[in-house]
Amino acid sequence: MNLAPQSVQAPPVDPITVEVIGSALASIAEEMGETLVRAAHSTNIKERRDISTCLFDAAARTLCQAMHIPMHLGSLIGIVETVVARYPLAEISEGDVFIGNDAYTGGGTHLPDIVLAEPIFFEGTLVGWATNTAHHADFVDRGHAHIFQEGIRIPPVRLYRKGELVQDVLDVVLLNLQVPGERLADLRAQMAANRQGIIRFRHLCQRYGLATMQAAQHALLDYAERLTRSGIASIPSGVYEFSDTFDSEEIEGILDFKLRLEVKGDEIHLDFDAPLQVRAGINLVMTGLLATVYYALKTVIGPDIPPNAGFFRPIHVTATRGSVLNAVAPAAVNSRLDSGQRVVDLVLGALAKAVPERVTAAHNGACVYADFSGVDPRTGKYYVYVETIGGGFGARATKDGLDGVHVHLTNTSNLPVEALETEYPLTVERYELVNDSGGAGKHRGGMALHRRVRSEHDGCRTFIFGARVRTAPWGLNGGLSGAKAHFDYINPGEAPKNAKARLDTGSCVAIVTPGAGGYGPPGERDPALVQRDLADEKISAEVARHVYGLKS
Repeated sequence: MNLAPQSVQAPPVDPITVEVIGSALASIAEEMGETLVRAAHSTNIKERRDISTCLFDAAARTLCQAMHIPMHLGSLIGIVETVVARYPLAEISEGDVFIGNDAYTGGGTHLPDIVLAEPIFFEGTLVGWATNTAHHADFVDRGHAHIFQEGIRIPPVRLYRKGELVQDVLDVVLLNLQVPGERLADLRAQMAANRQGIIRFRHLCQRYGLATMQAAQHALLDYAERLTRSGIASIPSGVYEFSDTFDSEEIEGILDFKLRLEVKGDEIHLDFDAPLQVRAGINLVMTGLLATVYYALKTVIGPDIPPNAGFFRPIHVTATRGSVLNAVAPAAVNSRLDSGQRVVDLVLGALAKAVPERVTAAHNGACVYADFSGVDPRTGKYYVYVETIGGGFGARATKDGLDGVHVHLTNTSNLPVEALETEYPLTVERYELVNDSGGAGKHRGGMALHRRVRSEHDGCRTFIFGARVRTAPWGLNGGLSGAKAHFDYINPGEAPKNAKARLDTGSCVAIVTPGAGGYGPPGERDPALVQRDLADEKISAEVARHVYGLKS
């Protein structure tokens, strides 16, 4: 059996065939995602779609990532590169499946994202990897001073060996999880997704032949690199710097993040400066930082560029080792998405100085997270409900921002109220857009969301966190800032408080996410649009008078 990933010699492939194979690979990744969502058990996957799928070539280079969650690329590139580096090729067999979640040994970017990677063989040759990650609704009611408090750490190890389950590994993993039955069902869905990808990939190899497939893959990477270099070259060469503040419910005070971005012809260099890592879950590892930067740059230099390893080649990223943006063990990483959202703000803020027409004002800049857990009195079983809640989308040079959506790295759906109240002993009292939360401007920033959840049993444990609580999402080119977030725990007869909390029957948590910044001076906004915003209750009469100058 030939395991070496070397390319088979083949004549150049015509561009049409390359395009067809590239589109087929992209559709395979998307089909893997749909398989995972439809087969999953937990609401976080089947409803909120908190998953990602990706195909790699035999040399661990990204071929395509489905349009899911940008941050998850950091988990996927980590595990495949680690497996290829750690295990001799002669020891990798058809039917092997590797599992991982650890941010420091190549398994992920935070522990709830469990990754499965399976090699793809065709006619005895290793030709690629099918991978997926899913956020498992577990790992709650824990501390976040360091990663050892955050849950079981799984380095990339075999879950299946030559098609046979390694039961001991599965037993160890499930013993450390709070809802093991649900986790097992979701892991089986992840297995099904990878198997679907392998079947489709092999069909492509049978149709076009291995030589043509490998030549097309090389051509796809080179094509993405050319498009990326062309997009970078469209930005004026120079050094662009930007700084922003970062706050979180998990830390005291405010941190300063800085970026020095340099465009040199058709290459781009990004150097991040951040404080030393902290005893809280906001730390981000390098693979997560890379995934974040790749996303942010892609939105500016070419949204249609194929998301593969060719795109990465002209992009160079550095950050101080041991800092919040390049953490080392044993820093906690559970809330790394909040820091990642601020990295996006840094990149877009720097590029706004070069190509402002391509950049939005700051989006909500947070990953507002809520988890609820306890024993469901209806079933007597432990439950975990996890949700990330959207907010405002930054205004654009030509359009208003979107209201109440997930942005940047948190590209998930919400959990519908009907599904939430059916699955869990919780009630949603309010779910609405927040008036006046979008920053004023020629184009208005998007509005925040308010979600208020009531416990229907005693002993519900909840933890709410997010960013932009003490600092606001900035406006651009004269636009005003969006509104800040705030979270209140409301127990009958008590004043609101911000902390991890126990909710008993009738107690609530009110979650208000950040809005987004406006674009352009408010005085340039079309009065007809201001009237529309008043009619739609997107702004108040006071804002219309004092900010937009509307008299009635």
